[in-house]
Amino acid sequence: MIVQLRNRSQITIPSEIIKKLQLKNVDNIDVTLEENKIVIKPVFIIDRDQAWFWSKSWQKEELEVESDISAGKIHTTNSMDNLLDQLDK
Repeated sequence: MIVQLRNRSQITIPSEIIKKLQLKNVDNIDVTLEENKIVIKPVFIIDRDQAWFWSKSWQKEELEVESDISAGKIHTTNSMDNLLDQLDK
């Protein structure tokens, strides 16, 4: 698709692309130059205080937990004493 460069170096991303990528007005976009091509990519920015959750090691552990839950490897308890007893086993 061809779009026109307007005042203040602005362009309009065609609505078909906006819909396909489900972009919203407040979304962040990364604009880079790669081999004389302008590359525009939507990005998801994570607050620093939440970055630990998205680390590879934490996500690996999240997958393990999901697998354990799916396999029924969970226990419930109604008291702290019962919880400590289950952890000791």
